[in-house]
Amino acid sequence: MKNTKLFSLLFILTLGLTSCKEEKKEAKTEPTETVENAVKYVIKPTGTSVKWTAYKTTDKLPVGGEFATLNFDAKEGATPEEALNNLEFSIPISNLLTKDASRDAKIKASFFGAMLDTEFIKGTIKYVDNAYVASITMNGVTADLPLDVSITDERRVSLKGTMQLKNWDALGALESLNKVCFDLHKGADGVSKTWEDVAIEVNTFLREN
Repeated sequence: MKNTKLFSLLFILTLGLTSCKEEKKEAKTEPTETVENAVKYVIKPTGTSVKWTAYKTTDKLPVGGEFATLNFDAKEGATPEEALNNLEFSIPISNLLTKDASRDAKIKASFFGAMLDTEFIKGTIKYVDNAYVASITMNGVTADLPLDVSITDERRVSLKGTMQLKNWDALGALESLNKVCFDLHKGADGVSKTWEDVAIEVNTFLREN
């Protein structure tokens, strides 16, 4: 009788241990997300636009334009911020467009033509301390342009900033442009003025990889 009870006790203990091992084994086989399966965001030149707005007359009338080409290598990151951070770009001045061929020629010749090293505007977008800034080189000068960035559904991206041309030693080039556009930049008060600030807007799309 004692042997029978001992055998039954051993059987129950063995069954319990086996059941615990099976439960632990099942817990280990639960799927987990790996780094390889993490979503990546990719930014490409295709679908990226660069628009600018300058101003004339004392009423500060806007004059809009764009750069038809923005050069950079496709870049990816695990987050939108990582994809945009340290993105290096260059913009050919020759691709400036305002939908007015005469105006385009004047801006290229009298504004950019009065600068140094103006075949390209170059820069790097940086994301530091939860803020974006574009380090831009123009007229042989490198200065930072703070950016306001909005990301819709983590896909459509808008980067906006206002360049103060004095930060790039470009007021002489601005004066050169105002001379050739003197009458065109006159307002109702008869004063010819070209403003020192230029609004910049970059729009792009973060693709999912």
